[in-house]
Amino acid sequence: MDDKPSIYVDADACPVKKEILDAASLFKVDVIFVASYKNMMSNPEGKWVYVDADKEAADLYIVNAVKKGDIVITNDIGLAGTLLPKAVYVLSSKGKEYTEENISMLLDMRYLSAKMRRAGKHTKGPKAFSKEDRIKFAQVLAKILSNLEGI
Repeated sequence: MDDKPSIYVDADACPVKKEILDAASLFKVDVIFVASYKNMMSNPEGKWVYVDADKEAADLYIVNAVKKGDIVITNDIGLAGTLLPKAVYVLSSKGKEYTEENISMLLDMRYLSAKMRRAGKHTKGPKAFSKEDRIKFAQVLAKILSNLEGI
């Protein structure tokens, strides 16, 4: 059995697909992009799994498919919090690694922001995705894959 990690990508709004494919090619790991069939692409690169358009369908697929040591790329903090107990590496498209140490604070911040929005207060959204974010993502993903290769 191959114990190399796989990379699962919450792909509907992922801006770093090329960087993921480049790193996967370099480290010879499989990538599985998971997206709603609404976002089906013609001739996409890599392996794609299309799921129902339900809000949580991609998340559910990823949660059920990952194994210990896999890597998941998502900007969904709730999904990250669900995956961490499975001993999965979780990384945002901006290169932020979600960990047991930071997930509680991130979930609390998400909850408070949602609560403020429901109360009619405007909260700042995330900063626009930048070239620096793309570079940081590629570096962090390569570091994780390099560390895993050495195990």
